[in-house]
Amino acid sequence: MKKITSLLLACIFTPILFAQGFSSTQQRKLSNALSAISSLYVDSIDDKKIVESTLTAILKELDPHSSYIPKEEVDRVNEPLEGSFEGVGIQFQILDDTLLVVQTIAGCPAAKVGVLPGDRIIYIGTELIAGVKTQNSDIMKRLRGPKGSEVTVKIMRAGNKELIEFSIIRDKIPIYSVDATYMIGKEIGYIKINNFGSTTVEEFQKAFSNLQKKGMKHLILSLQGNGGGYLNAAIALADEFLGYDKLIVYTQGLNQPKTVAEATTAGRFETGKLIVLVDEYSASASEIVSGALQDWDRAIIVGRRSFGKGLVQRQFPLIDGSMMRLTTARYYTPTGRCIQKPYKDGNEKYQRDLIDRYNNGELLHADSIHFPDSLKYQTLNLKRNVYGGGGIMPDIFVPLDTTRFTDFHRKLVARGIVNKVCIQFIDKNRTELKKKYPSFEKFKSSYNVDEELLNQLLVVADKEKVKIKFDSVQYEASKPLIRLQLKALIARDLWEMNEYYQIMDADNESLLKAIQILQTPGTYEKILK
Repeated sequence: MKKITSLLLACIFTPILFAQGFSSTQQRKLSNALSAISSLYVDSIDDKKIVESTLTAILKELDPHSSYIPKEEVDRVNEPLEGSFEGVGIQFQILDDTLLVVQTIAGCPAAKVGVLPGDRIIYIGTELIAGVKTQNSDIMKRLRGPKGSEVTVKIMRAGNKELIEFSIIRDKIPIYSVDATYMIGKEIGYIKINNFGSTTVEEFQKAFSNLQKKGMKHLILSLQGNGGGYLNAAIALADEFLGYDKLIVYTQGLNQPKTVAEATTAGRFETGKLIVLVDEYSASASEIVSGALQDWDRAIIVGRRSFGKGLVQRQFPLIDGSMMRLTTARYYTPTGRCIQKPYKDGNEKYQRDLIDRYNNGELLHADSIHFPDSLKYQTLNLKRNVYGGGGIMPDIFVPLDTTRFTDFHRKLVARGIVNKVCIQFIDKNRTELKKKYPSFEKFKSSYNVDEELLNQLLVVADKEKVKIKFDSVQYEASKPLIRLQLKALIARDLWEMNEYYQIMDADNESLLKAIQILQTPGTYEKILK
């Protein structure tokens, strides 16, 4: 019993929390309950499971974003934020029970020793992994490992009769925050950021400098689908666009004093035309950036109302290597807006919010969104009306196009069929495609997904007919989107993620609207007046 009680108390109830959060009566109540369980319960107990269940339950009662992370998941959860993991540096797919190398990451261990896209890994160490049912997670565990450690793989390569053996020394593998950066025409630069991690601002600065060299005068910054990350990264990115001494964000909680973050003199783009793209999945750090820029009338926000996460979490390492993310404060935009959406009706309703928005028509019609006057604020320069209480409402609303997102298409994607057919196509045609399309520009302008590839998609889908029922009407409605996705996936596997987005962005309505605003004389100025 002492083991359970002491561990639980060490993990959760520090003296500070005792003094300010839990009464002595409630502390004793919990301790007495655990003592009784330990001393009198009919069977043996799993103290680790009890402690973790207790932690999870306690944090769930607080708010939707406080959470417990088991020791085994800490590294995986932190990888996107830290900007790297340790491994060999390949992107792979399991195709017909065989591990197919889709891409090697340039400059990383696998590429250095000569592993190539299209190779099939048959052995990892002495273990046969081809022809057996193996999960992606199992492969990752075998390929990842401490920097400097060695892993041996044997691969099958087209044209070679014998397996080729490679000894790979693991190293740090970068995880990038910037998904895409390219020019649109001669003057508009585009940067898409997928999260806010430790390397985000450095990546942005590099991308920004490259675009400046190409003649960029105006910038479109996409935070679509960006669920957030480190607060400091969001502050540093907002600082790139705001003048000295301008308030970016402040945080405050019951047990946390007010902390203020202001812009420095380091901004690289404080005066050019700026448009920020957001959607219903843009959250937390994304909302700090877009909220600050909107409050100072520094940018036009285009898209749909953002997620509405205005709670700040701190990470607390626990005694056994696990971790607790605890909400310690709320953040507020420069006008004083708290954009955290309500969560008093429980976690289930909170998690259903985006579904409710869709059902209520909010994602399709701006008129379906209603804010009470009590949540109305005015921007700091132009005195435009903006609102708090549940996300950043864009200046220009762009409805979700649902005409091509049919149930049939959703099932094709969810079952991995679109991706599988693309991988099979690349595997058979990589050399020919590289020869025919030596540059991405030629591929983008000349390559079209033909009927033969679409028919192959339907053949594969037919094998899943128990779970995917063919619907000709829905297929025809989704056909243009399927073509676009296949072309984008092929581009990704032949080049990088940057090229994937250059193809997919042809269908990005918010981006197209932003381009129209910047290319139509006087429109940008008219919106910000």
